[in-house]
Amino acid sequence: MSVPDYMQCAEDHQTVLVLVQPVGIVPEDQFFKIYKRIAGVSQVSIRDSQRLLYIRYRHHYLPENNEWGDFQTHRKVVGLITITTCSTAKDWPLTSERFHGQKEVYSSTLYDSRLLVFGLQGEIAEQQRTDVAFYHSFEDCPDVERRVEDFVESIFIVLESKRLDRATDKSGDKIPLLCVPFEKKDFVGLDTDSRHYKKRCQGRMRKHVGDLCLQAGMLQDALVHYHMAVELLRGINDFLWLGAALEGLCSASVIFHYPEGTAGKTAGRKPNISQPADAGKRHRPGEEIFLTGALTANGISADTSTEIGRAKNCLSSEDIIEKYKEAISYYGKYKNAGVIELEACVKAVRVLAIQKRAREASEFLQNAVYINLGQLSEEEKIQRYSILSELYELIGFRRKSAFFKRVAAMQCVAPTIPEPGWRACYKLLLETLPGYSLSLDPKDFSKGTHRGWAAVQVRLLHELVYASRRMGNPGLSVRHLSFLLQTMLDFLSDQEKKEVTQSLENYTSKCPGGMEVITLPDGLKLPPVPFTKLPIWVQGAVCEVQLMVYNPMPYELRVENMSLLTSGVEFESLPAALSLPAESGLYPVTLVGVPRTAGNITVNGYRTSVFGVTSECMLEALAGVKTSGCLVEVIPSLPRLQLGTSIPRSAHTPQPLSKEELSSTVSIQLFNGETQQMTISLENIGSEDIETLELTSKTLSTKEKVFGEFLSWNLDEALSHLPLKPGQALTLTVTITVKLDFSGQENLLQDLNDDGISVTGLPISSPLRQVLKSRSENKPVGSEPGKSEYSHVKTLEAVLNFKYSGGAGKVEGYYRELSLGVHVDVEPSVFFTRVSTLPATSTRQCHLLLDIFNPTEHELTVNAKNNQDLVLHASECQR
Repeated sequence: MSVPDYMQCAEDHQTVLVLVQPVGIVPEDQFFKIYKRIAGVSQVSIRDSQRLLYIRYRHHYLPENNEWGDFQTHRKVVGLITITTCSTAKDWPLTSERFHGQKEVYSSTLYDSRLLVFGLQGEIAEQQRTDVAFYHSFEDCPDVERRVEDFVESIFIVLESKRLDRATDKSGDKIPLLCVPFEKKDFVGLDTDSRHYKKRCQGRMRKHVGDLCLQAGMLQDALVHYHMAVELLRGINDFLWLGAALEGLCSASVIFHYPEGTAGKTAGRKPNISQPADAGKRHRPGEEIFLTGALTANGISADTSTEIGRAKNCLSSEDIIEKYKEAISYYGKYKNAGVIELEACVKAVRVLAIQKRAREASEFLQNAVYINLGQLSEEEKIQRYSILSELYELIGFRRKSAFFKRVAAMQCVAPTIPEPGWRACYKLLLETLPGYSLSLDPKDFSKGTHRGWAAVQVRLLHELVYASRRMGNPGLSVRHLSFLLQTMLDFLSDQEKKEVTQSLENYTSKCPGGMEVITLPDGLKLPPVPFTKLPIWVQGAVCEVQLMVYNPMPYELRVENMSLLTSGVEFESLPAALSLPAESGLYPVTLVGVPRTAGNITVNGYRTSVFGVTSECMLEALAGVKTSGCLVEVIPSLPRLQLGTSIPRSAHTPQPLSKEELSSTVSIQLFNGETQQMTISLENIGSEDIETLELTSKTLSTKEKVFGEFLSWNLDEALSHLPLKPGQALTLTVTITVKLDFSGQENLLQDLNDDGISVTGLPISSPLRQVLKSRSENKPVGSEPGKSEYSHVKTLEAVLNFKYSGGAGKVEGYYRELSLGVHVDVEPSVFFTRVSTLPATSTRQCHLLLDIFNPTEHELTVNAKNNQDLVLHASECQR
């Protein structure tokens, strides 16, 4: 057996295998339409029995795998359903012959078979046959499912008879020796009368009966037979079959503990109704299992009821994994059992995933990686690496999952493949992005610390660029290269930056990059990548270049008419005059100018006038400068907003933002539950109309739970003023509402108790007041009493982001952003310092006593439903 089934799981051991195949010429879409309906009959309740029969369907199965059916009966093809088309009676003999020929391939293991004929009408189609069903067309076949159910019941009858025959074998000591294909030549000439040989026959047959019981829905019987097989096979060191018996024991125990299955399917399996009421309970770890009296002279006993009653035969969830490890170690002793070993590893991983034991699951997967299956085709390698990736994803090892998916992607374009699958490669590479903490949205890289391994991310992006080029999509290559340059610029060497920009220029000469969203065939959208890390100027706006200069003279140096030297688009340089202190060292100088047209501009150097001598200093001639010029993109003109607020500005910068990311910050102090209106004025101070305006907010990371909306607004009124002409302004009202939970302030409650606030024992006949004693009585001399001593102020921070555009820049997809930081200090407004109850005076109501404390410096009114208002003075507590 050379081809593993990577989708196998432990519960497959209780299924019977039915092969569904086309015979003759059958349209592929019609075949799979019928196949899907057949596969929908995945379990059948057997008449006059409380047992369920589970069916596993395959439309392709290698005959060589079928030869392992005695080793594990769920690998044996016991049912065959063939689908064919036949239009005339003349074609029927050939169709029937093909059907019988297909049965011959699996004749050694088949229990029953069916032929579904579509398109044949007339006398032949009117014949009543159990093994053949005739339908007029693929659309007119309403009873397919019912016929499949009848077919499954016939399989059960054969299965049950074989189980009883095996379990009640009357042939004395002459039990047949079950073998796997590669063992047959090794057993030629063995002494069949030896005790060792008889034990081998007994142990293997006992394991085989366990398989049949499991398939027939007799879970407890299967557990008993597996335990007995383990004892017999362990005593004679029959390691391959001992591993199979242990795996059978694990599978039965998994079915017992996890009736919904381990395959991770959206629709769970129905639990077996024959399970006892205590199904799912685990026996105590290390509990002894006694199986005395179950062996007859030939090792097979039909009556297992005593064993079921006397022992807890199901493994615990911990023991299941230990037995899987033992079984896999035995499989590893045989090079011809690599597929069995690999599939056992996969089954164990699925169980461990349900048990949330990821580290142990990774050990099984690591073992699976190194199992040698001989010469695999490229398609089989791709399947193997893809499944490994999915299993690592299942246990939460996302980076490991991404690694194997990337290996599968590279396998799609291996040199040995005549027609490399670049589209499949590209698709798999995209699926690896989350595992390497990589997205294709540049906004995810605009703030905060860089996540992931940059070197690996750069490599992956290069592979996406190459794959998209080989797919014949240069637009994708441009987008991925732009993303690489924008997000990974800080991690590229100078040589790498040069190579990336040269590649980008080569691609854009054939397919210019733009700001449109690229939609892939599977629906994935690639957002535009503006070069915010590279210098960008706006047409008509004042732009700056900063130089670091120094004065080597021992006296102050006067510099006149210092300006920029540029080439490319039209540029108006605004000269500057400055005085450099004597021997100044490095001194920053900012030179400004206005680009008058859009395009590319190169800053080549600067012009100065010193001592009456005009000089033009080119960057390429300066020894300390490594570049011959700085290339800057000039985008079309955009409008410009100026922001004003009704709340005073603040020098505080919300974390983790920087001052460069915020236009300004406002700060305010509110009591918990208070609402404040903030008026924002927006004035167009540019030369273009503002045509679009968007407002979003983001509450920065906080450990406080916020109730309701912190910031809210209605943008409709502001939008009605658009387009906003140069010099015009509009106003917008933002509502700030703070509702936090101050209930968990144990320190404050302790402070209140220290000050004698507790009012235990007060009557409730009338509201009583107890004024807070001055804290100065208990504090050292020189300390200032007051509310600040409590230090129970909480902080909320958010950022309002204005996104706007207009003019020629809007047409090209460009926009500006303006950010306003909002910092709010929230103080508690009222505390319930003590809660108690009084005995009820009637069955309709009871009394709840609350001690309410006003920690503020203001008078508060507390409103209670169906009660009078309660007035609390500053620092006062009432009940």
